[in-house]
Amino acid sequence: MSLSFWITTCSGIGVMATLLHAGSGPATGPAADRALLESVAKARDAGDFATAERALDDALATPAGAARTEYQVEREILRRIRLDFSQTPDALLAKVRKDIPDVSAEDLERWRGQGVLQYRMIDGQVCYFNREPANLYRFCAEAKERRNRNPSTTGPATAKSDFVLVDHLARLVELGEASNSPAIFPVKHHVRYRLKVRDGHPAVKKGAVVRCWLPFPKEYQQQKGVKLLAAGPGEPVTAANGAPHRTLYFERRIDDPAQPVEFSAEFEFTTSAYYPKLDPARVKPYEADSKLVRENTSQRPPHIVFSPGIRTTVAQVVGDETNPLLKARRIFRWISENIRYCSEMEYSTIPNLSAKAFETRQGDCGVQGILFITMCRCAGVPARWQSGWETKPSGHNMHDWAEMYVEPWGWLPVDPSYGLQNHPDPKVHEFYLGHLDPYRMIVNLDYARELYPPAQGFRSEPNDFQRGEIEIDGRILYFDDWDYTFEVRTEPPVQK
Repeated sequence: MSLSFWITTCSGIGVMATLLHAGSGPATGPAADRALLESVAKARDAGDFATAERALDDALATPAGAARTEYQVEREILRRIRLDFSQTPDALLAKVRKDIPDVSAEDLERWRGQGVLQYRMIDGQVCYFNREPANLYRFCAEAKERRNRNPSTTGPATAKSDFVLVDHLARLVELGEASNSPAIFPVKHHVRYRLKVRDGHPAVKKGAVVRCWLPFPKEYQQQKGVKLLAAGPGEPVTAANGAPHRTLYFERRIDDPAQPVEFSAEFEFTTSAYYPKLDPARVKPYEADSKLVRENTSQRPPHIVFSPGIRTTVAQVVGDETNPLLKARRIFRWISENIRYCSEMEYSTIPNLSAKAFETRQGDCGVQGILFITMCRCAGVPARWQSGWETKPSGHNMHDWAEMYVEPWGWLPVDPSYGLQNHPDPKVHEFYLGHLDPYRMIVNLDYARELYPPAQGFRSEPNDFQRGEIEIDGRILYFDDWDYTFEVRTEPPVQK
């Protein structure tokens, strides 16, 4: 199934209703008019955004406002989809021509028809995903080969990090096998984080109240020594270490609208690689009445749902295996071999993250991670979300992964999107099933939970928390309203 077809057939009002109750601000008053929302969803799924927007604008213009929150969220989702799919064919053609000078509009049309270019039909126009052609070069062998023939894309290499992940993992395996502790190779991190509202934003007025949440690392099994060095303006409130999303919360009133609205934090922590020695023969059965097992093997709509397709596939993948570690291994290998990495849409516009990965066989780190969680839970293996940032010497970025619970080791990290590594040593090959490298900043141990204190509106990212959130006079500002910077310096241990 092509991604564009899946978007059209799997969108629906469920995404709006569930996100309202998933840490994104509760709906107020009685339920919205179901018939209206169904007609809006039908128009949106048909690509008739203008009709959907008019219907919602008319509803929002009436004084009956008990359902305003639901209508506003649905209206905002439409706007966010337009932002995600804002690239015209001419703009994409110009971009691809930088890599493939002889590319034609007919080439793009042909690739679109083959399902290797991500797009949506919106109001009769072909609207390409704004991160294309990144996915084109992942999924289209012809486009990739033609790009590689271009001397300008294969010329002298720019300076790159000498960090090679599989070599690093091989070293971690060596250290881990010789260690009595699962925490090895401690890497000290120094982070500066800054969030700034774009200049001239109309919400920035004298007397307006600004609330801001910035990401902050957790003290966790392999992450220690968390210390806030500086923050401002004002003194932030730090969420408890046990909070599902760990935040620094700021609140201030605007005195001078001409001054930049920005918040920053500087902190340090040390994250070790996590390398417990896993042996299937040592696995213990779960306690039948365990709350941990019940909660982490259950469905959690909209993103963790045991659909008929997922149930069937899990049964086929797991087979007659009963050992939880080996069940998870089979699922991990299946995802690594069947789900391709892609640049992803904003999560707030995806109705069901695990279904998106399962149906399209594509997804980024979080989408692959939640499919792993869903399949593990369906197989009776407790699993949950974990996320924050990856901080490798070769580059840093937001990143999501997972954890599974296996006795006697407890919670074990799993990174499905890193998957099986190309290395002859089986321990390196399957490193990311139960082990984790040290170049991480762990912020979240769950998804779609309330911030501390709760945000009032539909969050920019209602599922994950990595970039931060900002609200002015009760209105959440989306990512197009602000910018952020993440600067990290890492200090690995001195090699002996």
